[in-house]
Amino acid sequence: MTPRRVLAALAAAELLAMAPWFSASAVAPTLTRVWHLSPAGTAWLTISVQLGFVAGALVSAVLTLADRWSARRLVVGSAALAAAATVGVALAPAPSVGIACRMLTGAALAGVYPPGMKIAAGWFREGRGWAIGILVGALTLGSATPHLVRWAAPPEAWRLVLVIAAASALVGGLLVLAVPNDGPFAATSPPFSWSAAPRILRDRAVLLANLGYLGHMWELYAMWTWMAVFVAASERLRRGASTDTTTLAALITFAVVGCGAIGCWLGGKYADRWGRTLITSAAMVVSGCCALTALVPLLLLWGVTVVADSAQFSTAVSELAPPDYVGTALTLQTSMGFLLTCVTIYLLPAVATAIGWRWSMSVLALGPALGVWAMLALRQRPEAARLAGGRR
Repeated sequence: MTPRRVLAALAAAELLAMAPWFSASAVAPTLTRVWHLSPAGTAWLTISVQLGFVAGALVSAVLTLADRWSARRLVVGSAALAAAATVGVALAPAPSVGIACRMLTGAALAGVYPPGMKIAAGWFREGRGWAIGILVGALTLGSATPHLVRWAAPPEAWRLVLVIAAASALVGGLLVLAVPNDGPFAATSPPFSWSAAPRILRDRAVLLANLGYLGHMWELYAMWTWMAVFVAASERLRRGASTDTTTLAALITFAVVGCGAIGCWLGGKYADRWGRTLITSAAMVVSGCCALTALVPLLLLWGVTVVADSAQFSTAVSELAPPDYVGTALTLQTSMGFLLTCVTIYLLPAVATAIGWRWSMSVLALGPALGVWAMLALRQRPEAARLAGGRR
């Protein structure tokens, strides 16, 4: 099996398997009404997934599960667990049970996303940034698909959205078995080391790459989580408070989030040629400007650029961190980033209450501003020569 065919199978698997991530967010208006959730309670539909993902990533890294069971088997089992947890949300009698199932979903998806990256890295030595960009693009499109299902399904069929997401995850997990092995360049993951964390976090180049990633994550998941609410509020303001905008908001949200797959492909392609610091900075400049002036055409551009740089931060840290501690460095980066997303996901409704949804997204521009500064500062350091594309 050629590397490109492996990548195609992996991309299809990740696209299908990541559907549970925003499945509850896609039906959040209905769950808010059925479970009598406050805005903070609605935020927890996604925050719980983020926290579960961090916990799952830490456990997986400490126990080196992708090496003990092979990355492919871990993806299959984790996708099945995510599917079961998503069905649990559909059947949950109370919000506490639903939130617990969402946290379990996040923990399970930590066994889908990072191991998928590991498999891709095992099949590509040259063009690894491009390959991982394709993979991140696939999971971006997969994360958007529940909004498309929500648009197509009758309003009362909200459980169907969750069940389809669960079935998608199950099929995606099984599709990984089409990949014959973890790849000719597969390497054993270095064990996670708490004692190495201070050393990694003090490394100036790694610190700048992490600050760039944190700026990116400040913006990304809050934008994805609240895009449907933002669009619905904007349409009600334009067409009247009594207008039902849920279906239109679902379709626009799918388009905005899903077109990020294009950005991931372009980001991976050109980061290998022009340098990670340049591509990530350019993507964050554009996405930050879109956050300040959000209109539908700009929302689509925002969707492309908001995630175009995502894979490049992880790749940059893998190139900058000490070889013996790459696994630890990546786990720390992921954990810090997803914990930060909890802050902005929780913060945005409060900002909207204070200044309205029309201007609320502007606070997300703070993240890209920090990220651009960090990546341009990294570009001037001698360590930048170790990145793909180096300094220009």
